[in-house]
Amino acid sequence: MIGRSSGAAALRVGARGWGGHRTIGAALRAAGPGTVISVQPGTYPENLTLDRDVTLVAEQGPGTVQLVATRGTPLTVLGGAGEVRGLTVQGLDGDQPAVSMTGGTVVLDGCEITGGRVDITGTAAPTLRDCRVHGTGTPALRLGGDSRAVLERVTVTDVDGTGLLVEHGADATVTGLTVSAVAGYGVLMRGPARGSFTDCELTGTASAAFRVDDDARPVLRSCRLTGSAAQGVLVTASGTGGPALPPDTDAGSGPEGDAGASGSTAGVLLHDCEIARSGGTGVQAAGPVLVTLRDCRVDESGGVGVLAAEGAVLRLDTTTVGDSADSGLAAGGTADVEVRGGGLARSRANGVFVTDEARLTLTECAVTDSAFTAVHLAGSARATVRDCELRGTPQHGVRVTERALLTLTGTRVEAAELTGIAVDGGDLTARRCRVVDAGTGVSLSTEHRPLLDSCEIEDCGTGLDVTAGTGALVADTRVRGSRSAGVFLGERSTAWLDGCEITDSKGSALVLWTGARPRISSTRVTRAAKNGVYIADGASGLLADCDIGATGFPAVYVGKDAKPVLRRCLIRDTDEDLKLADGAEPVFEECRVDAVKDSTLPESGRAVAPAPGATPMPSGGSRAGGTPVGTTETAPPAETLEELLAELRGLIGLDRVKQDVETLVKLMQLVRRRTEAGLPPPPLSRHLVFAGNAGTGKTTVARLYGRLLAALGLLTRGHLVEADRGSLVGEYVGHTAPKTTAVFRQAVGGVLFIDEAYALVPHGQGSDFGLEAISTLVKLMEDHREDVVVIVAGYPDDMGRFIDANPGLASRFTRTLLFDDYDSDELVGIVRQQAEHHQYELGDETSAALADYFAGVERDDRFGNGRTARQLFQRMTERHAARLADHAALMMPGEGEAGSDTDDLVTLLPEDIPALHAG
Repeated sequence: MIGRSSGAAALRVGARGWGGHRTIGAALRAAGPGTVISVQPGTYPENLTLDRDVTLVAEQGPGTVQLVATRGTPLTVLGGAGEVRGLTVQGLDGDQPAVSMTGGTVVLDGCEITGGRVDITGTAAPTLRDCRVHGTGTPALRLGGDSRAVLERVTVTDVDGTGLLVEHGADATVTGLTVSAVAGYGVLMRGPARGSFTDCELTGTASAAFRVDDDARPVLRSCRLTGSAAQGVLVTASGTGGPALPPDTDAGSGPEGDAGASGSTAGVLLHDCEIARSGGTGVQAAGPVLVTLRDCRVDESGGVGVLAAEGAVLRLDTTTVGDSADSGLAAGGTADVEVRGGGLARSRANGVFVTDEARLTLTECAVTDSAFTAVHLAGSARATVRDCELRGTPQHGVRVTERALLTLTGTRVEAAELTGIAVDGGDLTARRCRVVDAGTGVSLSTEHRPLLDSCEIEDCGTGLDVTAGTGALVADTRVRGSRSAGVFLGERSTAWLDGCEITDSKGSALVLWTGARPRISSTRVTRAAKNGVYIADGASGLLADCDIGATGFPAVYVGKDAKPVLRRCLIRDTDEDLKLADGAEPVFEECRVDAVKDSTLPESGRAVAPAPGATPMPSGGSRAGGTPVGTTETAPPAETLEELLAELRGLIGLDRVKQDVETLVKLMQLVRRRTEAGLPPPPLSRHLVFAGNAGTGKTTVARLYGRLLAALGLLTRGHLVEADRGSLVGEYVGHTAPKTTAVFRQAVGGVLFIDEAYALVPHGQGSDFGLEAISTLVKLMEDHREDVVVIVAGYPDDMGRFIDANPGLASRFTRTLLFDDYDSDELVGIVRQQAEHHQYELGDETSAALADYFAGVERDDRFGNGRTARQLFQRMTERHAARLADHAALMMPGEGEAGSDTDDLVTLLPEDIPALHAG
């Protein structure tokens, strides 16, 4: 006997009259609240309705009592808090309910339901414990309405469709559910349903093991989803992705219209779950849905391991994806994917593939042993890869194509047979990355200007390959142990290398190919088996402050028609410093040699011809010697502060600006003295706003300001980099920050001068990319506040709008220098200065005529101040040349006085001034 609580009424049912009642229905009619009805073994062909707190118990245990319907539903629960223990309930039609619950909190314990489904709707809140549902139509269990159900250790098998359907506003708490051998989904949730699933196992399903649709939001913990013929987990919004619902699943649930537009969002959280051996995708998300996997394993998927598309948001936290038949992780449409920790291994396509306008963030993740590229970006994808390991691929570690953008930080790429990092279109920003043992370390082929900052490239074929027509900015990067060239700068490439190191190359360390025009500064080139720097025919560019030494072939080879400039370079510790081909035209400025056995380096600042008998070199150069030509002169002394201040004072006009700059110089001298004395410096911002109309000398003063700061020791170089909106702002989302960073990097050690800065804040365009450029600048100014001075310039009325565009600008630009328009006398002075520079003379009459001319010039938007004066001087020289030509044509042979020809050649007359309103 199954025990009952003390004091509860008891009734006994026996089919052969061995109890008080022959039918269960008769006992129910006689039972009062709390009655326990004990049913003897047998088959009872009847239909029961429970609406009171009554307990039905199979007296001899589960499987001994069969309740068989005579019509319709054999067991209906309308209410009450009763229990049904150990009964077998058999329906007549697999597509109709065998058990229907619309109310109450009844417990089904140890029951078996077959030949019909369990239907839980309305306000029912039952518990099914240790029950088995099998041999039914679809679904085997259905939860709908506002029902709340608890399922504990329920087994569902041999079903013609879905195992468990939870829809509308139902809420399920499920523990230990086992679903197998079903012809549909293992579990299907749709509509605003909720559910918690713990320690469940779904296996051998014909459709997805677990499907979530509309705005259902289940949570799965410690579940195993294995062997499905389709997806392991499928999450969709209405009308997006995934197969259509079978016709027998009542597809009318869920909110109407687009899920994203209505605000509904399907979502699922999987924690410590295993999704394995799926016939299709392991986890698939499509539409405006949210899918989160934590500490999960997705293994042996028949398609993509994890797929996100059409606006899906996917989060993978310490989750592993392994042995996928397709890519380990794929994202398309406008999906947003974030992966933190864990890894993707042994995929038979890409480790990660992202296309369309999808977004990807990979953090502290390993992508290993993929059959194709480890991380491949296409379309307009955007990806951030941070502190990851990408290892083991016959193709590329990372490949960026089409319009994709990649930010790569602190990541190691190893054992990529083709390329460690390949940019074939799109753009790249790579910081603190390391590429080891790749066919080519980094290959750049794009119309953009990728950035490599503080990277290491080691033991690759070619270390860095900048292909034809490509620009790149490479800073503080180390290239070691290349099996071929260390750095190859292709035809017409325009790379900038700053603070780099290229060592231990088996070929030439640095190759400048035909038409290349790089700028290379502060770079160390040592221990190359061939040339340190190989400059091919027709190449040019600048190498400044470089250290070239310990080379197997001549340290520098210059090919035919090549015109490089080497400035302040050191060539050392090598047998031969220089080899020139016929027609080579290098220029060496302030270069020097040390410990060179056979030196032919020319005198500073002179272009040189090749030594007699020199011939064009094959790649790698030659060890043939040359005849010493001379030694370099010592470098001229650096510009002194007094010389620069004298140059400032010599500028025409700009009295207020010159006074302000001299005040700043005195303040900075005080700053340096206090710092040297160990005292804290006064608050000082070196960044400036230059407000003035066009042609008022803003660029000239900015260039001089940088040189002054260098003379004071406050900037390392003091050079000027000019920029405007076009050089800072990108063409599409994600392009602006890398572009701004690349320009800013060029200005490190000097002055970044942004002309017409207000153009970064166009009127009426609050979402313009210019605001992104400003935000990037503010951060870079903070990160490099000792290394760069930024000067923003523009019309006075517009600069206030620029400063107000970002809260960080006002605190950084605290001083504005006002550039007044030039008056007529000052404009005459500019023309006179131009004339002296070009060896012309102005008479008194000409100067007076110039003053009258400028007094009559209309000062409208087209007036260019100093630019107008310089343009006028150019037109005067043109008219002067035409006048002399006409005069010479009229003169007879022998006419004219001695010396008058020379006077005519240099003297500009009032008639050379064009009419004020002439065309």
